[in-house]
Amino acid sequence: MDNLQILIIGGGIGGLTSAIALRRDGHAVTVIERDPTWSVYGVGIIQQSNVLRAAQALGILDGYLAAGVGFDAVEIFIPSGQKVARIPGHPVAPGLPVNLGIGRPALHKLLGDTAIAAGADVRLGITAETLDDTGDAVNVRFSDGSHGTWDLVIAADGVYSTTRGQILPGAETPEFTGQAVWRYNFPRPADLDALQVYNGPTGVGLVPISDSLMYMYVTTPEPDNPRYPTEGLAALMRGKLAGTAPAIQALAEQIVDDHGVVYRPLEGMLVQGLWHKGRVVLLGDAVHATTPHLGQGAGMAVEDSIVLAEEIARAATPEQAFTAFRNRRFERCRYIVEKSLAICHGQIGKGPPVDNAQATAEMFAVVAQPI
Repeated sequence: MDNLQILIIGGGIGGLTSAIALRRDGHAVTVIERDPTWSVYGVGIIQQSNVLRAAQALGILDGYLAAGVGFDAVEIFIPSGQKVARIPGHPVAPGLPVNLGIGRPALHKLLGDTAIAAGADVRLGITAETLDDTGDAVNVRFSDGSHGTWDLVIAADGVYSTTRGQILPGAETPEFTGQAVWRYNFPRPADLDALQVYNGPTGVGLVPISDSLMYMYVTTPEPDNPRYPTEGLAALMRGKLAGTAPAIQALAEQIVDDHGVVYRPLEGMLVQGLWHKGRVVLLGDAVHATTPHLGQGAGMAVEDSIVLAEEIARAATPEQAFTAFRNRRFERCRYIVEKSLAICHGQIGKGPPVDNAQATAEMFAVVAQPI
């Protein structure tokens, strides 16, 4: 299918990489984003080498590498602070780092600037109120009262996707895992050249994201799914780190800014059935939301965007494109969702403990395979 008018719902990682991929194929693309400020929280994210391979395919690898910091190993520590493994990764293509740590604001700016420069029309502060699929097109009415018609609609509107509820009302919905993650930025020590993972009931990771910055993530049992106010978050996060390794407790003393703490309950979901209805298709967290234990949530959305663009290019109909897209993506995404959840459940006693070193090495081998 050529020269389509395509609406993308959601201006996050999946939506923006879809816009970039589809503009490279010559389609007219409109992106809508509900947040009028188009902001992201200020901590970091890990992009592994399969994601960098995807960035290379999108033509944005140089921007990725300039905005973040590469590293090639994962170090595993037991709760006492003793290092028990250093797992060297293997890049999926020559010249790529195994992992890239990057600040979310830097990644968001790269993707947003690239999509706009490629010719995508980005509209902020609006949502799609109704989707009327006529069979030949989709008529969309927006929250600001405007409306338009598109050949295809791609919903990349996240784990709480309203589009999923509109087109697939019986589909799976997010389930709270019993665990949450806390994140905070710190100055990066000169010798931090790997992702450092500290195992235990409270899991901790240190991730370099620039020459001068790293972030800490902390996973904690939160069985009652509490919603904490911003005021007091720094003290709460410090308290969660009591009893962790001495190096982590020393860092905890620097957690003093309530507004610098990012707290998120962890939820997971995998839509088992169709990922589309008619001319509307879902991707990313809207169909396969994962916990962060393998660091592949955003990566799966980026890969989705490339595969979906490829299938749109080669198919004669939306049904063919969307069916082929799901067929190519389902097993890989299922693996990430299920293995990540197994690590999560093992950490909080809802399942058998998982060897992080083994799980990480296995994951690297799986995602090295072509998409």
